[in-house]
Amino acid sequence: MDRQQIVTRDPEVMNGALVFAGTRVPVEILIQHLAAGDSIDKFLDDFPSVSREQTVGYLEMTLHEAEAA
Repeated sequence: MDRQQIVTRDPEVMNGALVFAGTRVPVEILIQHLAAGDSIDKFLDDFPSVSREQTVGYLEMTLHEAEAA
């Protein structure tokens, strides 16, 4: 899955926040869920418009970018 299938940013969607592609769900919400101790399954239950593939893809992409820094 490439980046455009995982996340997008558009000034006309959620004021330009980074969101999961095809949704209005900011990736920040995933981070908040994980920081609160929630599982990925809990996040996906709360936001069914986000796919598991997008969620895992975002986490893998973030880890890859952090390791490259």
